[in-house]
Parts: sequence; C-alpha cells; structure tokens
Amino acid sequence: MYSLSNKFTGKISKSLLRKMRQRAVADYEKAILDALEPSGALTSLLDCGCDDGTWTITLGKRLGTRRLSGVEIVEDRRVLAVEKGVDARHGNLNKRLPFSGSVFDVVHANQVIEHLADTDSFIKEIWRVLKPHGYAIICTENLASWHNIFALMLGWQPFSLSNVSKTAFQIGNPLAIHNREAVTNPKSWQHLRVFAYRGLKEILVQHSFRVMSCRGAGYYPFPSRMGRYDPRHAAFLTIKVRKELGEPPIKKQT
Repeated sequence: MYSLSNKFTGKISKSLLRKMRQRAVADYEKAILDALEPSGALTSLLDCGCDDGTWTITLGKRLGTRRLSGVEIVEDRRVLAVEKGVDARHGNLNKRLPFSGSVFDVVHANQVIEHLADTDSFIKEIWRVLKPHGYAIICTENLASWHNIFALMLGWQPFSLSNVSKTAFQIGNPLAIHNREAVTNPKSWQHLRVFAYRGLKEILVQHSFRVMSCRGAGYYPFPSRMGRYDPRHAAFLTIKVRKELGEPPIKKQT
C-alpha cells in the first residue's frame, strides 16, 4: 500500500513540477525577448545551439532581421534550421565557432552553457565573434534555485545536475520529470557545469563583458513570477552582457 501511495504521490509531484517548468520556460523566453533590442534588417544574430531554427526565427522577428546564423552539433536538427532559412553550421561549442571575428551584433545562447566542458573557451568565442558594443544573451539553469537546494538537503542530485549519465536521464532525483528514463538524446545533452547567480556574472566579467541585466524565471515550488524579484534563487537565469571597447578577454598564462 505504501509503495502504491508513494508512486501516486510521485506522479502528482512530477505533474506539478512539469506545469511549473512550462511556466518558467515561458517566463525565461519572455525575458530573452525583452532583452533584445529591435534594430532592423541589418542586425546580425548568432544562435548558439540553434536546434531546428524555430526559436532562432522568433528571435529574428523580435530584432526585425532575417540575418540569422546558428551553430548546431546535431546534424539532422541543423539541416532543419537550414531549411527554415538559418545559416546554421555544424560545430562544437567547446571549440572555435565557425565564423570570422567581429561579425555579429547579437549572440544568443539558451540552455547550452551548462552542457559545455570548456566554458572559458565558449565565452572567449562569444567575445571574438561579437562586434564592438555588440551584446550576448545567455540563459541557463540556476544551481542556487530553491528546488536544487531542497534536493541537496534530501541527499539527492540537484535537478540541474541530474543529467550526468549516458545510460539514463536524470539520475539520483526521484522527482525529476524524466528520472531514470531511457536516454534518447546524444551525449551533448549531459549537464557538466551549472552556475549560480554570482558565478555566472563573475565569469562573464572575468572575460571583460559588462553585465547589463540578470533576470530570474521560475521559483519552484512557489509561483513563477517570484523569480523576477529574487533571481538569486530562481530556477533559470537570463543574463545580458555587452562587449565594450578597450579591455581584451583574459589570456592564458604562458
């Protein structure tokens, strides 16, 4: 009886978490669109991890441009983006981006930085491909969100660090929506590094970006809108940074 009750409670909890996540996703997508500066047909956008290009086109409409480029590691998704009119190129975001320097007005990276093994290289590449005074918008999960904190208190994997295995989704967290389901996505979907509010801001400042804003979305298990007022504990962070003239990105010690 206890086992059945426990399973039933788990299903209810997962259903509730799924609804809260859907609301949080809608909120962070709005935060991304709000951070964009509509600037006309000459604006050039790079979408890092552009998938099939659907969201890339939404970003372009907000900017008022069709000068859309992307990088995607999953080939069949890249092909779909190309069919939609995006100049999507195959690439690994841990490595050099397949574009020349200082060519983009805007760089967008939604839910990709947590999948990368070489965060410094990725940020340096964003700097390199941005034009002077261009800006980047990066959205990622927040390690210091309340639902991650509560999971750690229970001795579980935090939600944002449960995609750590090639054998099953969301190991070590029984309330994770896809806990221990069979893996259907490539290795690139594993979470390797997850940032909290301060760490995300500091690593970008370390690479000479100026932080313009940092907005939260989602606030599990509380109403999603509360994340806007307390980004430090929100489920997702959307940060906007600008490439200023003068200071170059940090260089490795030799």
